[in-house]
Amino acid sequence: MPIEFALASLALIALPGPDRALILRNALVGGRTAGMRTTLGGVSGLSLHAAAALGVSALLATSAAAYSTLKLVGIAYLLYLGVRMVLTAQRPSDHDEQAPGGRAFAQGFVSNALNPKVALFFLTFVPRFLPDHGATLPAALALSATFAAICLAWFSGLVTLVELVGNALCRPRVRAWTERVSGGALVAFGLRLAAAGKP
Repeated sequence: MPIEFALASLALIALPGPDRALILRNALVGGRTAGMRTTLGGVSGLSLHAAAALGVSALLATSAAAYSTLKLVGIAYLLYLGVRMVLTAQRPSDHDEQAPGGRAFAQGFVSNALNPKVALFFLTFVPRFLPDHGATLPAALALSATFAAICLAWFSGLVTLVELVGNALCRPRVRAWTERVSGGALVAFGLRLAAAGKP
């Protein structure tokens, strides 16, 4: 597997973004289980972008309507999550009720599935590493699996780190600020995505 693709994948995954904000928030509020469920949901959401090998991401790149629709839905979802977290922070007594629980997997899945930037990453990088001759689908799926494995390893490590320092971070006041910061970050990512033009 080309080291260049792995490094580019790691660089994209390590950058601050909605995934990190959501996983950190869920790990802090719901513990390791919620953090890992969010991570697994996000990795599962990548499976939709693996359809780049079948042309779905190519459609996003060439169809302004398809890209705009996915972008608007993604923005709406980020803003919804962000505002909900900020409002939750105003009611510290409700934190236990607002713990992500079984919703964590779905949140991670939808966050990644509705991220047009991830789809365009696959479109930009996967074709560069496909063989010039012969079947390209197996190679494309292998590259997609590599990206998913790096994503799983990175965020699993992040969840483990949160668990190690979780006692200090789970105090009610800290949790309230976690909600505010995470929610504000998701709103900011949504607004930045709204302001960005099509690549």
